Amino acid sequence: MKTKGRKKDKVNIVTLGCSKNIVDSEVMLTQLRGNKIDTTHESTKDDANIVIVNTCGFIDNAKQESIDTILRYADAKTEGLIDKLYVTGCLSQRYKDDLEREIPQVDSFFGTRDLPLLLKKFKADYKKELVGERILTTSNHYAYLKIAEGCDRPCSFCAIPIMRGKHISKPIEALVLEAKNLAKNGTKELLLIAQDSTYYGLDIYKKRNLAELLAKLSDVEGIEWIRLHYAFPTGFPLDILDVMAERDNICNYLDMPLQHGSTNMLKAMRRGTTREKQEELIQTIREKVPGIALRTTLISGYPGETEQDFQEMYDFVERSRFERLGIFNYSHEENTHAYNFTDDVPDSVKQERANAVMDLQEKISLEINEAKIGKTFKTLIDRAESGTFIGRTEFDSPEVDNEVIIESEDNYLRLGDFVNVKINDATEFDLYGDVVK
Repeated sequence: MKTKGRKKDKVNIVTLGCSKNIVDSEVMLTQLRGNKIDTTHESTKDDANIVIVNTCGFIDNAKQESIDTILRYADAKTEGLIDKLYVTGCLSQRYKDDLEREIPQVDSFFGTRDLPLLLKKFKADYKKELVGERILTTSNHYAYLKIAEGCDRPCSFCAIPIMRGKHISKPIEALVLEAKNLAKNGTKELLLIAQDSTYYGLDIYKKRNLAELLAKLSDVEGIEWIRLHYAFPTGFPLDILDVMAERDNICNYLDMPLQHGSTNMLKAMRRGTTREKQEELIQTIREKVPGIALRTTLISGYPGETEQDFQEMYDFVERSRFERLGIFNYSHEENTHAYNFTDDVPDSVKQERANAVMDLQEKISLEINEAKIGKTFKTLIDRAESGTFIGRTEFDSPEVDNEVIIESEDNYLRLGDFVNVKINDATEFDLYGDVVK
């Protein structure tokens, strides 16, 4: 649609990448609308004359998706379908100079902490009175709560510190205020995220203070579930386990990316731990929080990974029996410590090893899920599809974990409702059940 003759600007924000980018886009959306600028998120109407692409630059596939998206809107600008194109986020932070040369159709590029500068393009101000306010792009009943920005870890494979900078914790009182505002607008589940959530507080409180934050958020009226993501295993603050065990509204769930199960690889990755220490930590977590669901992610084909290293990781997964697991093929990232090494594991071998781990995990997941048949679980309804309601238990995070499929024609079920569901069937990645009235 041609934009010539448009009387008033309309902005469309396009978000790529992880949940942290979702939060950034929601803050951007809130600030733009707070400045009385007509703004949408992921609009399918093609009626916006200004587009902001919030990019991801984490690994090769994500970078390519971001570049393809920018180019698509650059072509739209050339054809006169949009007037302005702005790019922000991780890819823009990391490759700004290169992108400016290669894609001149973009009006301006911004880094991950440049929202006030972006707002100036709209003759808008960063409104401090809106800090703690968020217009959600997810369903209202759950929201991501970013407790910190950046990362101080030296992991050899990771470019996040390049894109996001040093770790900066958000004060407890600011997070509690944000949680209260979310709860007032119908949010029932908080998903705590950061580049490294277990580092929380070291910069501003001079101690790891995640346990206190969890307790304060647990006290917020209306919040029924709190879910913790991206816990770094080295220096893990064990006191958070006591809070998780004591508080009913803190989910028995922990997302803890371990990256590998070989001590040699963990040392090469500069993770500051060993396979034995990781196994001790897993045992401690499960003893202190019985029934907890552990989610982890691993990397296949890091430089120098031998067949013995892979077998050690495979055996580690087999022993640990993670409730949830994902694995990524190693991506050779510029300006990281590992970029100095030869990316010597062929792509075919990386994929073969990743497939072997996922085949093993599917068997483990199926056994764990089948053990739930006949049991009843509190379930949060996420969406409805033609008489079928789809939800999650406390052991599952949105989009990445299991879902509960409920066949029901009952009109009383609503999105965001909590219901008790008796499980009557299971697959590797889904549960099936009926509402217990």
